[in-house]
Amino acid sequence: MLIFVPKETDPRETRVSTVPSTVSKLVRLGATVEIERDLGAQIGHPDADYEKAGAAITSDANSASLADIVLRLRPPAQDFLQRLKPGAIHISYLDPFNQHDLVRSLSAAGISAISMEMIPRTTLAQKMDALSSQANLAGYAAVLLAADRLDRIFPMMMTPSGTITPARVFVIGVGVAGLQAIATAKRLGARVEAFDTREVVEEQVKSLGAKFVKIDLGETGQTEQGYAKALTAEQLEKQRAGIAQHCASADVVITTAQVFGRRAPVIVTSDMIKQMKPGSVVVDLAADTGGNVEGLKVDGEWLVGGVRVIGYTNMAGRVAVNASEMYSANLFNLIEHFWDKESKTVKLDLSDEILRGCLITHENRIVNDAIRKLVEGEQQ
Repeated sequence: MLIFVPKETDPRETRVSTVPSTVSKLVRLGATVEIERDLGAQIGHPDADYEKAGAAITSDANSASLADIVLRLRPPAQDFLQRLKPGAIHISYLDPFNQHDLVRSLSAAGISAISMEMIPRTTLAQKMDALSSQANLAGYAAVLLAADRLDRIFPMMMTPSGTITPARVFVIGVGVAGLQAIATAKRLGARVEAFDTREVVEEQVKSLGAKFVKIDLGETGQTEQGYAKALTAEQLEKQRAGIAQHCASADVVITTAQVFGRRAPVIVTSDMIKQMKPGSVVVDLAADTGGNVEGLKVDGEWLVGGVRVIGYTNMAGRVAVNASEMYSANLFNLIEHFWDKESKTVKLDLSDEILRGCLITHENRIVNDAIRKLVEGEQQ
């Protein structure tokens, strides 16, 4: 079974999908691995590292046409899909809730497309969960970026000149990214508060030494996958009113609130930001899905009444070495789960719970029910 790993074509992408240690593991399974030349150069892995791990190096774009499995990070371009053979397995982020044309193209080409965003959040699938692994690093990177931009230090300091009080950090959204942001801010010595619509996360917040902010929104809860449910317009208004006072007293606000498969809710308004102290910092970690901050300037920094607002996408890419290592491990764990030792191939068991969640197209069909309904509904 030939596994081909192409370079990422998006110039903004600093991560790579596969590192040499993963190549070694794939080869030990019995796979043949080919990588595109200079795949890992941007994170300090020359081709020699991959060759030592057992990979062949190629500059021939036609290698994709021979591949049984293709591994990458970003969704494929249409011209790349045309090179793949029917029945090939393509594994990457696909953004299937929004990229309907891509889903239709994958189906028409007979590609078995696995979406890394759609890996179920179950105990068995934890080691394959790329969204969580990347969000973890994004939460860490967001705090360091905020600390760099803030005009004061995070920790309390007792000096001969007097005592410096700790910075106040307010984290909105306590998923994987939010929890890591809390932990990192606490390690840096900040006083941390956090809010989430799911009160079930209160104990996790407290276990990290932060204060959990409670706002009565009525019935909220979470999905079966552990994501926050979308709020009604009335609940969103109550939420904004409740968090406004906490934003006003914070030196740093980090927003991480996202709703799976939908645009991120706008939580922090321009009026809220204007009530914050000049020199404060807001980091919007939901920029990839539209942002939690009103008037978001994607991949930019701007001032609102003296407050610096940051809206960079691909925050995990700021620590690209570790992000690549973690994503690469997620890919290997997924392949290993479906690897048949006797035939030394990947066998897709359509009854498998993990595959039912993340397989989008197979044998010229859209097999994921949620995505199929969206795509078919769009055509009607």
